[in-house]
Amino acid sequence: MAALALVLFGFSLILTFGVRIAVQLRRTGSTGVHGFAPGAAPLERLAGILFVAGLVAGAAAPLLALLGVLEPLATLDSPSAHVVGIVLAVGGVLLTFGAQLAMGDAWRIGVDPEERTELVTSGPFGLVRNPIYSAMIPTVLGLALMVPNLLAIAAFLTLVIALELQVRLVEEPYLLQAHGGKYADYASKVGRFVPGVGLLHGVR
Repeated sequence: MAALALVLFGFSLILTFGVRIAVQLRRTGSTGVHGFAPGAAPLERLAGILFVAGLVAGAAAPLLALLGVLEPLATLDSPSAHVVGIVLAVGGVLLTFGAQLAMGDAWRIGVDPEERTELVTSGPFGLVRNPIYSAMIPTVLGLALMVPNLLAIAAFLTLVIALELQVRLVEEPYLLQAHGGKYADYASKVGRFVPGVGLLHGVR
């Protein structure tokens, strides 16, 4: 199971980063990848660092399990949990990639405060404001259930915290600044990660 988790993790990186960046480059001439903006706030940097740390831990968890260094948590290590994990991981990867494609040319990794892109509100973005992240969360949870050791659980929690910080403290303020009332109206009707949950009211 650890070997399968490692393969799925690698496949997810290739598809949602490598392939998506290649698609963006071909369509727009740009990779769509931004690092930290000049003068990025400490919490923005923290979100990025936690995201990378979560990915590294997510890769290390099945690798160390495969090498026999980390033992699974007995309460979570069962065939049924493994099956659920596979379904979540595979489904999450495909949904993540689908949501990335749904952003079209507006897809980016990171935020450039000086850049203005289209506000996408259709397709999966009509269900939740951050469908890419909404799909990434079950992906990582699925991988953790496939190899339920402490490092995998830590990777899942780290990524969730990173995504919360990125969305609340970086992306939402940027989108409010870039799109004003249009984004405020959208955010008052469409949930952050889950439909109907995390609505923004009275924000302009």
